Amino acid sequence: MQGDPMNIPPVSIAAAKQALIEQYREPMLRRRASMLWGSRGVGKSSVVRQVAEHFEVPLVDLRLTTIEPVDIRGAIYADDTREQTVWFPPEFLPDQDQPEGILFLDELTAADQRLQISAYSLILDRRVGNYWLPDGWQVVAAGNAAYHGAVSHDMGTALADRMFHFNVQTVIDAFLDYALANDLAPEVMAYLKVRPDKLDDTHSQLANDHLVGASPRGWEDISNVIKSALSEQAKRVFVQGRIGAANAAEFFGVLREIQAGTDVIALLAAPPGPQTAALLPRTLDGLYGMLYALLAAATDEGRMTRSLEILDQLPDAQSAEPLPIREAQTLAMELLFQKALERGLEGAVLASPVYHRYAEQRAAAGTG
Repeated sequence: MQGDPMNIPPVSIAAAKQALIEQYREPMLRRRASMLWGSRGVGKSSVVRQVAEHFEVPLVDLRLTTIEPVDIRGAIYADDTREQTVWFPPEFLPDQDQPEGILFLDELTAADQRLQISAYSLILDRRVGNYWLPDGWQVVAAGNAAYHGAVSHDMGTALADRMFHFNVQTVIDAFLDYALANDLAPEVMAYLKVRPDKLDDTHSQLANDHLVGASPRGWEDISNVIKSALSEQAKRVFVQGRIGAANAAEFFGVLREIQAGTDVIALLAAPPGPQTAALLPRTLDGLYGMLYALLAAATDEGRMTRSLEILDQLPDAQSAEPLPIREAQTLAMELLFQKALERGLEGAVLASPVYHRYAEQRAAAGTG
């Protein structure tokens, strides 16, 4: 494929997941394969696993770049009684004792073209050799196009015409939702909230002919590095080695500002009023650094209540530059309430006068 041949709009990974869930619910649609196109690290593999977990059905995950054509077609042997050669299907393909599930053909476009022929048989005819895929199974494939910078073989129109296609692209809000749910480092979330263009720099990476660049998967690794006990020097080495020198330099520059901007532990311990106001952030990076740090710290009723009080005082922040205080308050309130529901801390939120004032203001503005 040359250039960008996708004549379908991009969708977030969350939208693709919901679509696959709804497809699986419809037996007729389930029999038509779906193809997830997207750059590396966008979450194609993990979302297919999540769909299987949602329905509590088996998942057969075939990484096509790691197997041989015979692995799908099976082994051939001579049947002396029938005086014929017979194919033994591989054990990893589902049999009739497993009536439902998801067969995931990952890295389809990067696979050897001989292997693709066998994979295409499963997609087109739901069979390969003498093997038939049970009717209740859904086939999902994933891969990269040439413009994603990955090894990619062309997909013919005959095959493309047999699948639903999803042009999966990185969406910062979906990634931040994932980051919150999986306790990624607050510093990483704050950085990407302010610089969403840094979440995935595949196009810049390709334009500059760089091997290493940033991706959603890479930022998850960076989170693990930041949260680790590595020395500061070692952290720099690992971050550079994961997202590239230029990205790492900018990240550490912002990280210094985030870490110097707000001492969240001191903020949580300070009494409401002037002492809290004195500790509030003065920069945009510091503001979002504080916000995501409070989210990470609000793990019990006391800290949840105190976090709400701190957010209520955000307008007291003294800054030389205008800050999106109301926007930050709204975002933080919603995220704190979401976390409270997930952790069983909603009582602390509902008992807070701060939250009641916030809810009343939202209702008066017609946004409640």
